Order: sequence, then C-alpha cells, then structure tokens
Amino acid sequence: MTDGLHSYRKAIGREFPQAQHIKADGITSHEKNNNMIERFHNTFRERDKVMRGFKGQKNASIMAESFRTYYNFVRPNMALQGRTPSRVARIQAEIGRNRWMKLLA
Repeated sequence: MTDGLHSYRKAIGREFPQAQHIKADGITSHEKNNNMIERFHNTFRERDKVMRGFKGQKNASIMAESFRTYYNFVRPNMALQGRTPSRVARIQAEIGRNRWMKLLA
C-alpha cells in the first residue's frame, strides 16, 4: 500500500512481481490507509536524521533492529494511553523499571 506516487507502480512490479499495489485512499480514509506505518517511519526518521546516516548495511541493520525493540518494548505510545505496543499485545517481558538496559543485557 502506497500513497500512489506514479513511480511506485513500476518499482513494485519489478521488485515484487506477485504483490498487488494498493493506492491508499488518503489520510482521512477509514477504509484503506497506511497511516500507522507512515507514523512509524516518521518516528524512525526522526532518529535517523540525527545520526546522519548509517555508513553501511551492517550499521543500518543494527539500528533498525534496536529501534524496533525500543519502539515496541520501551517507548510509551500516546495512541496507546502511554503503554508500549508489547504491553498492549500482552507480551510478557519481565524487564522491570530500567527496560532498555534489561533488553540490551
């Protein structure tokens, strides 16, 4: 699902031949939209911009995995009433108060 930029159709067809390209109806549509993933990308991009790039695929992979862990287990989400996605999904992780340090250990 994309915002419908014309160049996406050709790229998706080339890279993902079995995929069906769906154009999102817009930010206010309740039927088809990609608002949640776009919000996640914006949050990730806020961190990425400060770092000024990754300087290699290995660093990019490490950063993406670390950020995903942070986003799902540590960072409170306003849309989830201050809870983390893992808590809402009822994923039991005994990580205590210093969640980030426990996850890194």
